Amino acid sequence: MNTPHIVNLMVSSEDTIKCRLLVVSHNKNKFRSTDFEVHRNWLAITHSLPISKWYYEATSEWTLDYPPLFAWFEFFLSQIAQFFDPAMLEVKNLNYASPATVLFQRLSVIVTDLLFAYGTQQCLHSSGIRKSSKWGSRWGSPAAILQILLVGNTGLLLVDHIHFQYNGFLLGILLLSIARVLQGHYLMAAFWFAVLLNLKHIFMYVAPAYFVYLLRSYCFPGNHSGSSVQWKSFSPIRFAKLSLVVASVFLVSFGPFIVLNQLPQVFSRLFPFKRGLCHAYWAPNFWALYNIADKVASIIGRLLGVGSDMPIGVMTGGLVQEYKHVILPEITPRFTFLCTLLSILPALVKLWRSPGNPYHFVRCIVLCASGSFMFGWHVHEKAILLVIIPLSLMAVIWKKEAQMYVLLSTVGHYSLFPLLFTAFELPIKFILLIIHSTYAFANLANLFDIKKNSLCLPLLNIVESIYLIGLIPLFIFENIIHPWLGLDKRLPFLPLMLTSVYCSLGVMYFWLKYYWHFLTTMLPSMSG
Repeated sequence: MNTPHIVNLMVSSEDTIKCRLLVVSHNKNKFRSTDFEVHRNWLAITHSLPISKWYYEATSEWTLDYPPLFAWFEFFLSQIAQFFDPAMLEVKNLNYASPATVLFQRLSVIVTDLLFAYGTQQCLHSSGIRKSSKWGSRWGSPAAILQILLVGNTGLLLVDHIHFQYNGFLLGILLLSIARVLQGHYLMAAFWFAVLLNLKHIFMYVAPAYFVYLLRSYCFPGNHSGSSVQWKSFSPIRFAKLSLVVASVFLVSFGPFIVLNQLPQVFSRLFPFKRGLCHAYWAPNFWALYNIADKVASIIGRLLGVGSDMPIGVMTGGLVQEYKHVILPEITPRFTFLCTLLSILPALVKLWRSPGNPYHFVRCIVLCASGSFMFGWHVHEKAILLVIIPLSLMAVIWKKEAQMYVLLSTVGHYSLFPLLFTAFELPIKFILLIIHSTYAFANLANLFDIKKNSLCLPLLNIVESIYLIGLIPLFIFENIIHPWLGLDKRLPFLPLMLTSVYCSLGVMYFWLKYYWHFLTTMLPSMSG
């Protein structure tokens, strides 16, 4: 079965799953995330108001805080939404969720996910997927495995099709941009990434990798044979072309707001640094460990009679409160920016010294996304998908990266469970994770001819295996024992805290291990 047929079959199968999720979630009594209202409000704003009011409108607390191209995306959707239920496009209709409105929103995610399937297909058509002895296998080839890992990604099913967002659409553009890099079409890669930045600015996390790689590999032609730079080979014409492509996209996106003299207002919406260090649910990163260290230190201090007059913290007070550090210093946005910059700097240096090497480019995207996830300000738990999706490309090429993929994808997808916190979603998220993880372990192990070991999970060592298996008792405690003991009334934040801290250990371990792998890997360029 050739690649296009497999892609079509996978898309058809995934759409069937999504439609089933649409049906079971369409009941008005089922939980719907606040993101439904967020995007309904944005539909209403862009449809009902002139562009001059888009970034000022504040009737709802869910104000427009994505870049202008996403606002135009919402405007385009609103032209179709009016045929489903015009009432959803009224700004004053807060928390409006008619069956037709929810149906439209669900269908819009499914349809726009076709771009994710297209991005996947383009990556497969690039020269980035290495052939193997199993290339002719119908379902066991690297291409077939990659398609299933991407199109059937558990995180996207949970976040987009149950919780509700448009991550598949956005990550599809990222894959399309990566595919153009793998194919050597650098200007098109820059164009699509610039479009992506103007759709959702979270992708600034990986912008340094694009800047370094495109500058080094495109603007210094014929200087790819070594790590040293021959500055005389710099091409001002190529640099001008690259700059023009990127600047044109930004000008189209922000141009109207420059004319309206609203750029400061737009930026104030895009970068709301008044929010706290961590999101309502702590993303499993370094700051989650920092928070728990402060919590433990404050408890020990109180037991020892030190600082007994200090507050004990607010971690058990609910989902939306902001944690204030008691013992450890408070963290500022500027400090998180510095930590993030330092965390990605070695990877960028390695990438600069690896011109014409798209494998290292993808690895650097993974590390830039990981560094920003680990040390960024107010990181959302969903940002882990920005690490998992590009890592999938490398998982079918190198055994070491397959080993790290199965670890991170399992932990990362589990860390998304708190987004779906009702009993109705419990079996769905559990089954989706088990299916995806089982497939990844079995097929990647088979791809790299890994021998079975009764003491370990496929591809992992004993310590890594024990850690992943530890997710099972964690899941049982959080969903059965915790409410059974009545702790959900006294310590409602405890399951979130345990998930965040436990998963942050796995994500931190992955980040350090993958960084070491990248810095010590010597790989010739694909052109060589």
